[in-house]
Amino acid sequence: MARITFSCLPASWHCSVSLLSLGCAPRQRLLLLLITSALLLLGTYQRQRWSAGPRRHGSRVNKYLSIAESMEVTDVLDPALNYGIVVDCGSSGSRVFVYYWPPHNGNPHTLLDIRQMRDRDRKPVVKKIKPGISTLANTPTQASDYLHPLLRFAAAHVPRSKHKETPLYILCTAGMRLLPDSQQADILDDLVTDVPLEFDFLFSSSHAEVISGKQEGVYAWIGINFVLGRFDHADEDATVEVTTGSQNQQPISRRRTVGIMDMGGASLQIAYEVPSAITFSSPQEEEAGKSVLAEFNLGCDVEHTQHVYRVYVTTFLGFGGNMARQRYEDQLINNTLAKNRFLTAQMGLSEDQPYLDPCLPVSLSDSAVKGNRTVYLRGQGDWSRCREAVRPFLGLHNGTMSPGGVYQAPINFSNSEFYGFSEFFYCTEDVLRLGGPYDSHKYSRAATDYCLTKWSILKQRLDNKLFSQQADIYRLKLQCFKSAWMYEVLHSGFRFPTDYPNLKTAQLVYDKEVQWTLGAILFKTRFLPLRDLRQETLRQNQNHPSWLRSSFVYNHHLFSLCILVVVLAILLYILRLRRIHQREQRQADALNLLWVEEGEALLP
Repeated sequence: MARITFSCLPASWHCSVSLLSLGCAPRQRLLLLLITSALLLLGTYQRQRWSAGPRRHGSRVNKYLSIAESMEVTDVLDPALNYGIVVDCGSSGSRVFVYYWPPHNGNPHTLLDIRQMRDRDRKPVVKKIKPGISTLANTPTQASDYLHPLLRFAAAHVPRSKHKETPLYILCTAGMRLLPDSQQADILDDLVTDVPLEFDFLFSSSHAEVISGKQEGVYAWIGINFVLGRFDHADEDATVEVTTGSQNQQPISRRRTVGIMDMGGASLQIAYEVPSAITFSSPQEEEAGKSVLAEFNLGCDVEHTQHVYRVYVTTFLGFGGNMARQRYEDQLINNTLAKNRFLTAQMGLSEDQPYLDPCLPVSLSDSAVKGNRTVYLRGQGDWSRCREAVRPFLGLHNGTMSPGGVYQAPINFSNSEFYGFSEFFYCTEDVLRLGGPYDSHKYSRAATDYCLTKWSILKQRLDNKLFSQQADIYRLKLQCFKSAWMYEVLHSGFRFPTDYPNLKTAQLVYDKEVQWTLGAILFKTRFLPLRDLRQETLRQNQNHPSWLRSSFVYNHHLFSLCILVVVLAILLYILRLRRIHQREQRQADALNLLWVEEGEALLP
């Protein structure tokens, strides 16, 4: 009697084979042993394959779960966690951000799951100091002392045992960019020389730099898309086809990334992916395009192009909300003074005869000052005329913004998505309460109604707390102008259709502020997964004998061998049964013949 029982449970992929062989011939036992061995190998293969499979398939689920987990206290007692530090040295101050990430999941096509560290009170580990580091232009040897409180703060939160392997990046932005190269170099030299003397972080000369506005925009773009999970390339989510820089590579289908627009007080920035190859109409346009296009690989291996991105990014200085209003008032003063030279009426030069400003709420009295000149204003609240008045300040040249005609890469408005931050959110939410999905028609009606509302009524609504908590008297005064400026930037400057459905204005993403520093550390650490994978391979090779070093988790040749062994075993078994059947048939024929002969002999 021979019986084989093969059980394999998909939930845990625990496979077992039981063999009961009683009264079997040696050849049968050998046959059963071959089948058993093949089934065991097959079960082991499937168990290894499925234990790895769900981890890769579940990486997308884990990414979204990590959003909730990132709000929890960081477990500094977990020895598997890795840490990184980024110092943002801005124009008005410097901030330090501490990040952490668990071990890489082993898939070379996924990025590190970097999260912002949170203390025992679940607050982000962030600290800010003032003023900006650029104020040390004449005393560069004090740069390391200036950053000492931030680095000490970070060192206190990162486990001491992890300091030597924790990368530290000191990245300087606008304030430092305004300094001469020699002064920039002196400040950076002091940091590179003195910081390692007191702090044992992974820090070198390449970790301290003054980044360009282009880099800052790229980092911001990386940060928002990472938080939204747009770098997860699941096949079912492929919504855009991307051409790579190499002519030998086929187009890649992957998730659609989002573009960003950020309007601050002084500057305006836009960044978005350009999926297709760009054809330039002239050498001048090609030269201008190269200066605003950035192509980079976020993947851990330069040989793989799944994470190659081509991003258009540019900054428009003077196009922020406050600076735009200042430019508007300066021209208003110049025009008013020029007109009054030839007119007897002193329009705008006295409170009794103010200039009627279409960009101020109805009946609001204000003034514009430039040097020792003052022009008195009275709100007219005409949003349509205000839009016409601000449009020339876009400096449109060949359909693009700024007098120099900054090149703008084409946008596929039928298959794109954008997020608007800072003034895009304040203009829509603080007063109009329309933050979130942007609807140009609702926005236009709300802005028109606001501008036509008397100033006294607006102040009363503010006192009654009918606006957002962030709204103040300054916001109320400039809301009419800024709403018109935002509208013109979006639709006349960037040429977004008025029926564009995929723009969201936001301040937070998943209830947290998204900083460009997150994108920076993602970019800076992009090669760490490859290093970890190689170290893991080396460790496994050292822990296993030579005949096991070629891991068969993903070895399809072994799977084929298993199938071959099973097939051969079945064929041998069938052949064996056939031989037994033939032998028994011969014996039966011989017996029948004997019976016939005996019967014939008995006949008379």
